[in-house]
Amino acid sequence: MDREEIERLIGRVALKDRAAFEGLYDRVSAKLFGVCLRVLNNRAAAEDAMQDSFVKIWNNADRYSANGLSPMTWLITIARNTSIDRLRAQRSGHRDVNAPGFELPAPGPGPEESAIAASEAAKLAGCLDSLEADRGAAVRGAYLDGRSYADLAEQFGIPLNTMRTWLRRGLIALRECMSL
Repeated sequence: MDREEIERLIGRVALKDRAAFEGLYDRVSAKLFGVCLRVLNNRAAAEDAMQDSFVKIWNNADRYSANGLSPMTWLITIARNTSIDRLRAQRSGHRDVNAPGFELPAPGPGPEESAIAASEAAKLAGCLDSLEADRGAAVRGAYLDGRSYADLAEQFGIPLNTMRTWLRRGLIALRECMSL
């Protein structure tokens, strides 16, 4: 995916260009679905969260600002936050009236998908274990358990900006480890 291409598509989506929106969806939907699935751990819920994410992208594309950061960061943040909101609503017993059957389990993956997922999960677990214990716990809390940065900062007794730094550096270390 070309960064400039995605930024151009987001800019056209801000102008309510449906063709650009379709092109953006084609280029980033698989990645965003992966983010939603990782947070929600339920295929049907992840599909709903991804759909909600794209509605938010459509409605808020004019708020995106090309600031030197990856446009994927903006898109992934929307998908992640939407998924976390759904997860929190699900945990609190709130049922989304716009998503009938929200809590119904989806059919599981096939044997090949399960083997690939298990291999990737084992690699990710190893990479998480290679982080310092407190950093690894913070990354798990934020990205696997859906805890807020503020909750984690309070738990570890550090300032919020320090927690953000821990998480950013932890993700960089994970990306490097997973690419080996």
